[in-house]
Amino acid sequence: SLCAAGEPNLSYQELKDLKKANVLHIDVRERWEIDRFGKIPESINIPLGELMEALQMDPTEFKEQYNQKMPSKSDPVVFSCLAGTRSKQALGFAMSLGFS
Repeated sequence: SLCAAGEPNLSYQELKDLKKANVLHIDVRERWEIDRFGKIPESINIPLGELMEALQMDPTEFKEQYNQKMPSKSDPVVFSCLAGTRSKQALGFAMSLGFS
């Protein structure tokens, strides 16, 4: 299940369309889930337990750790997980840090 502030639930097709517009897709599943169920193409994995810290990192450190440019607070970001609960939590975390 996928989550975005403007649209709490996105379909797979809506996500594919958003990715064409350079939306950062953060998968908040645990690493063992990625290993077991597979990585979503062009997403970065930041387990929910690491997300608050990751979104507050120095941009250089973020790039080194996740091999991706750190999003600015106004960049479009989509969170996903297995069932939708963690992606909603991730959205709340990001918004509490000032992400729009």
